[in-house]
Amino acid sequence: MSAHRRIRPTAEEFAPYYANYIAQVPDGDVVEALIGGAEIASALLGDLEDDVASRAYAPGKWTLKEVVLHCTDAERIFSYRALRIARGDTTPLPGFDENAYAPMSGANLRTIDSILDEFESVRDATVTLYQGLPSEAWTRRGEASGKTVSVRGIAWITAGHLLHHLSVIQDRYL
Repeated sequence: MSAHRRIRPTAEEFAPYYANYIAQVPDGDVVEALIGGAEIASALLGDLEDDVASRAYAPGKWTLKEVVLHCTDAERIFSYRALRIARGDTTPLPGFDENAYAPMSGANLRTIDSILDEFESVRDATVTLYQGLPSEAWTRRGEASGKTVSVRGIAWITAGHLLHHLSVIQDRYL
């Protein structure tokens, strides 16, 4: 295991916007935090009925299905960024507009079980990516959304992003 997995990223390794996500992640191995986040999601969301998952907590807000699929979409993008930067690709990577993605996702036409299956598959792939990185890859930096970010920063952002949304789900949806 790389020691870099246990080192919380410094402020120079991510955009200030992501500080709240990183703060959500407990100290320790970020790969273990990714695994633990998936376990929390499964326990929290595994028995949901479609009618509950099809509701938003307020007008104009995403449904719970859209929130979970947003987490999946964001994780795919974060992992893609981490892969490119880890492999030494210095091409600036574009941002994405999650508010444009959600209505195009078709989440509300699907079952919550199918969305959770997709999330679990993506999370498994994310964990496998980070488990296979050589030590030197964790500190490599690139540009995403016009900001400097390290592979380590992306790993912690990914773990914290889900934890953030699970907290919102607990507070506002369930």
